[in-house]
Amino acid sequence: MTVSRFTITGMSCVNCAVRLEKGLSATPGIVRAVVNFAVEELTVEYDPGELSTGRIAELVARLGYGAVPAFSGGKPRDDGQDRLAAQRNWFIFTLAASLPIMLTMSLHNQPLIGWMNLLLATLIQFSAGVIFYRGAWRALRNLSGSMDLLVALGTSAAYFYSLFAFFGILGKEGDVFFETSAMLIAFIRLGKYLEARARGKAGEALRKLLRLQADKARLLVDGEEREVPASRVRRGDIVVVRPGETVPVDGVIIQGVSTLDESMVTGESLPVEKCSGDPVTGATINGSGLIMLRTTRVGEETLLSQIVRMVQKAQGDKAPIQRFADRVSGLFVPVVVALSAGTFLLWYLFLGAEFIFAFKLAIAVVVIACPCAMGLATPTAIMVGSGIGLDRGILIKRGSALELISRVTVILLDKTGTLTRGRPELTTLFPAPGVSEEGLLEVLAAAGQGSSHPLSQAAVREAAARGIIPERGEEIRELGGAGISCRYRGAQLLVGSSRFMADNEISLDLFEHAAERVAPGSSLVYVATGGKVMGGAAYADLLKDNAAQVVGCLRQMGITTCMITGDRRDVAREIALTVGVDSFEAEVLPERKQQVVKEYQQRGALVAMAGDGINDAPALAQADVGIAMSGGADVAKESGDIVLVKDDLMDLVRAIRLGRATLNKVKQNLFWALLYNVAGIPIAAGVLYYPFHLTLRPEFAGLAMALSSVSVVGNSLLLRRIAKKL
Repeated sequence: MTVSRFTITGMSCVNCAVRLEKGLSATPGIVRAVVNFAVEELTVEYDPGELSTGRIAELVARLGYGAVPAFSGGKPRDDGQDRLAAQRNWFIFTLAASLPIMLTMSLHNQPLIGWMNLLLATLIQFSAGVIFYRGAWRALRNLSGSMDLLVALGTSAAYFYSLFAFFGILGKEGDVFFETSAMLIAFIRLGKYLEARARGKAGEALRKLLRLQADKARLLVDGEEREVPASRVRRGDIVVVRPGETVPVDGVIIQGVSTLDESMVTGESLPVEKCSGDPVTGATINGSGLIMLRTTRVGEETLLSQIVRMVQKAQGDKAPIQRFADRVSGLFVPVVVALSAGTFLLWYLFLGAEFIFAFKLAIAVVVIACPCAMGLATPTAIMVGSGIGLDRGILIKRGSALELISRVTVILLDKTGTLTRGRPELTTLFPAPGVSEEGLLEVLAAAGQGSSHPLSQAAVREAAARGIIPERGEEIRELGGAGISCRYRGAQLLVGSSRFMADNEISLDLFEHAAERVAPGSSLVYVATGGKVMGGAAYADLLKDNAAQVVGCLRQMGITTCMITGDRRDVAREIALTVGVDSFEAEVLPERKQQVVKEYQQRGALVAMAGDGINDAPALAQADVGIAMSGGADVAKESGDIVLVKDDLMDLVRAIRLGRATLNKVKQNLFWALLYNVAGIPIAAGVLYYPFHLTLRPEFAGLAMALSSVSVVGNSLLLRRIAKKL
């Protein structure tokens, strides 16, 4: 079996994705067809002996949509911004053309005003509104209902009734309400724009991942280095990686010693010392030493490519959150159409009413049942909630994430950069007898000024914080994976690991128990001058100040917490006990993080994942809600549904509170929208005519529909009250 992915064009709602899946799944040779509406992508598993990609594209076209092969490892298409701009421009145009109609709606009897409104409404109906007619035609052709069909029916009923009334076809009593169709199209166009903006972010995570891969490699051939495209490297080749360069492929070091920044793979902030025989991963950054490696995995086999595939699979398997209005539209549309036709037939054929009277009632049913309020119920609340979040530094990238995070039962917390600060800090100084802490810190900072190593930079920051400004060291040499050698105030200064000290015959007997006096996971660095040790320093990635408080708040909200990290088990256990998480997993790789998310989901939990590293991207994509820290990798931020811009862990709690408030507001909006339809449709159909001789004229039905939309928007705006309580 073969799996291919296609980018789909022409979908307007989730029902389009459902129709496409059903139509393709019924085709012989197709084992499985999954449409991800959020990223407009189709994944098809099929028998290549029976079908080809071209044939699948033809099948999609027969169903009324377009299909082009999606990128896979190459340069991705990047037309999302153009489509987003088009949606935005359509909304601005429709709104600008609708406002004059709204402002002059009470003056339609004046000839010039009437003609202006007619021209503007016609322009809107058959330009910005054409997309709804196309969607309605697809739905009818596939014998199903959709929101487009309802919008087309409602706007057409309002427009054509107003058109007939304007020319007097409906008699002297006919009133014009062009503003109803115009403003409805403007509102729905706004929703289209918001959806396009949310979808446009989905594919960027894969683009970020693909850009991490090195474009070129230094291939060693017959003792000479040749710079070649990374795609030409084969398994077993010898590759040279100079200091500061990106490792182009996965391999094993055969010569050289260096430190590698593996934070994009493991999420751990401290560089890892590597020497002959150690494995290295493509896309990691080489430190200060030159290394040679023999490639073991290239192309699609590398760890980075595997992470790309995991993100693709997670995004493809995650079903889009269907709006309530879309879920009921399949039933709602035929019911409304049947009620409208039934109303006309009942009054005209069975009750002997005049044609115009029966027609007005039928039109009133369609107009009042137009799903404007129901369509606005969710997006307006989410729009307000997203705005509140942005004001507080909580970026909501996917509107449905606000609904999902409100129902989260389990949160997986990455350690490094999420619970911890994500960079090493100097925590303890161990000066030798006769040496002050200030003096020890001074020489540490002097040696570290010329180094980009995270531990050196931590010493420089600590010295600056204490007001210590050392002279700059001379003849600084950074020995990859070992330490720093320099001259300071005329003396030879050595700063590095215990092995570095041993290599230089420096005795560390004074500090043989130093490791027992620092927290697990700390890195120890020693300082020596004149052949004698001056002291040592411990560095650690410290917990964020509010980490324990955040975990406590999550527990009070009834949410289970689990810390997940690639760090050692003893370090993870210590931190888990300190912050108070319910459980933890240590020494995990990226694929295991994703697997943990799946395991909780299989138990019926709704899972959120909070992380900041590239290694977290698959888990962030797999989780029901991915929460990325702003200080982390760009790929993590792109894979996440929510980004904590201020890097404040307490914003995680605020995001959940905001989500719960938003969901409550959505439920209120849907309740009132449904109540409006349940009460409004019978009135429009004339149930009050015989008892009270009351009917709902189409223009008043249009006004009622507009008021229902205003009430939904107004109720959503009340959500702003929660901002002060976050």
